[in-house]
Amino acid sequence: MTIRTEPMTVNIGPQHPSTHGVFRLRVTFDGEEILEVEPIFGYLHRGTEKLAEERNYTQIVTLTDRLDYVSSMINNQAYCLAVEELLGVEVPQRAKYLRTLTAELQRVASHLMGIGFFLQDLGTLGTPLMYAFRSRERILDLFEMLCGARITVSYMRPGGVFFDAPVDFWPALDQFLKDFEAEYNEIQQLILENEIVMVRTRGVALLPLDLAINASVSGPSLRASGLAWDWRKMAPYDAYDRMEFDVPIATGGDNYDRFWVRIQEIHQSIRIVKQCIEQIEPGPTRADVPLVLRPPAGAEAYGRVEASKGELGFYLVSDGGISPYRMKIRSPSLMNLTVTEHLLVGWKLADMIVTLGSLDINLGEVDR
Repeated sequence: MTIRTEPMTVNIGPQHPSTHGVFRLRVTFDGEEILEVEPIFGYLHRGTEKLAEERNYTQIVTLTDRLDYVSSMINNQAYCLAVEELLGVEVPQRAKYLRTLTAELQRVASHLMGIGFFLQDLGTLGTPLMYAFRSRERILDLFEMLCGARITVSYMRPGGVFFDAPVDFWPALDQFLKDFEAEYNEIQQLILENEIVMVRTRGVALLPLDLAINASVSGPSLRASGLAWDWRKMAPYDAYDRMEFDVPIATGGDNYDRFWVRIQEIHQSIRIVKQCIEQIEPGPTRADVPLVLRPPAGAEAYGRVEASKGELGFYLVSDGGISPYRMKIRSPSLMNLTVTEHLLVGWKLADMIVTLGSLDINLGEVDR
């Protein structure tokens, strides 16, 4: 017997759990089926782009930490590349390797959180998430050795990095790499072929490749739809032109594939870290740049990286002063949310929560 229901509009959020930040969705349901979705942003707005106009170029590094705060090293990297292009500064080789190494460690930490919270959204009640936190804490310990901070690190600077790695950093990194292989295998054995995970995610919330491209989706969400696009390969920066790694792709573009691609990318990031350790040589870690930077008036630059969630870019315009005339940020979480309605309409409430988890968004870089 079919039960007749009336459409009902429900506000979901803004709250942090299960919406991956203070994120509001106005959803119209017919029973549990989603008819319409309207995402509403802005509850975490910080005005980062406007704040940058009143800080000098070095001080802005601390603002970038607060964007995708699960991936702050990579935020630093994108911004510093933009400033260096603006100034025409060449970064020392050792600094390039340290940046690449720390960016890949940060990518591992970010993907671990993406995988852990995705499974939490599925109702795993904490075990995989705690396994992910266990390994991430080891990475944050390494960051603390480098710069004294764990989350908002501000480690990179225009022209290089803040400090060289201390002597005891390298043995600690080697030990982490040895331990991580067993820890990560444990996570994969627990979840990769899990029947509940596969039933709840395979074939759910498909993102066709043509739509992903037209919507400017990037990162694992794009590669899960079948396109092997990665800026570390397409336009290498820092030491990526000397790194050998693969770009994992899937073809289904569903919730499972977005989750699977992140799992595979962690393996590739560990490959890159090991190559950095083998290739890095002694030398300076920062170019000789003034304490207060003044790019020429009229100069403009776009610094772009393959962040953990997709393409992250900083566009800077100089008027000759000590602060940018304008700074605009191209954040992957915001762009990837443009397909929210397509992914959610026709599915159920429980699928909606899991689908948001598969996108691995961070509202810090959405409400910037």
